[in-house]
Amino acid sequence: MKRNANTCVAIVAPSGYAPDENAYRQGIERLQACGCTVHEYYQPAGRHERFGGTDEERVRQLHAAAANPDVQIVMALRGGYGMSRILPKLDLPMLAASGKLFVGHSDFTALNMALLTRRGAPSFAGPMVCIDFSRSDPSEFTLDQFWKCVGAPTHTIEFEGDSNPEVDVAGMLWGGNLTMLTHLIGTPYLPRTDGGILFIEDVNEHPYRVERMLLQMEYAGFLDQKAVVFGDFSSYALTDYDNGYNFESMIAYLRGRLGVPILTGLPFGHTKDKATLAVGSRARLRSDGRACSLTMSGYPSLPGFD
Repeated sequence: MKRNANTCVAIVAPSGYAPDENAYRQGIERLQACGCTVHEYYQPAGRHERFGGTDEERVRQLHAAAANPDVQIVMALRGGYGMSRILPKLDLPMLAASGKLFVGHSDFTALNMALLTRRGAPSFAGPMVCIDFSRSDPSEFTLDQFWKCVGAPTHTIEFEGDSNPEVDVAGMLWGGNLTMLTHLIGTPYLPRTDGGILFIEDVNEHPYRVERMLLQMEYAGFLDQKAVVFGDFSSYALTDYDNGYNFESMIAYLRGRLGVPILTGLPFGHTKDKATLAVGSRARLRSDGRACSLTMSGYPSLPGFD
């Protein structure tokens, strides 16, 4: 897809800093090679402890990017941890009303959800500068999916999963990193979205922890959904103590327990190949038991793409 020559991307670091400045610069160059003008609100020299700046500076980055009339996309540098510290300090009504396309995943889920509490303000769960744009071997799938999603008011993702139920449902698309979603329960930053389509992903989480977090969401009343779609869950280790309990048995248990269709195979999460998801969009999810499609519509997109 050809990018509009006027596409302007602001880079902010609401969570962690870039551990490799050379790779970060490579990410900037890759965005520029895509035809983008880049505004760097993150400055590597300004890192603080494990964060991309002090709490106050990271708030300023987001506010300044949202206030810049030239900026269209506000992209997170990376995840890690830090968004939770600054949520109460953010001018969420201003961010939501800015019309910017906020993009990120992992720790960025907290901002995706906080924006959704502001009259359903949409945002995007998608690639970040580090590592999606900065890696030496970028994923063509990830970059292509990103530009196709933000460059059109409707976008379809096709995927496959083993033993998925047959479904044809519609609802608001919401979700993100499962740890962050459960972290926000009981706060004003997690919207009550009944009858939606919930997508989830995580990394370094044993299947029993994934199960425990989903049970927490059930107990808190957040699983009155049309469907739950699993993205990538990786980098965990099973042991002899698990005695046959694994990711597949966890899924089977939840399918029997929760009373909501559960699908797997969505290409999203802490993985090289990831789709971009329009959080807060109208979505239709269809599955014939193996082949699945997720169509999103009704979200803001950039003009002038082809």
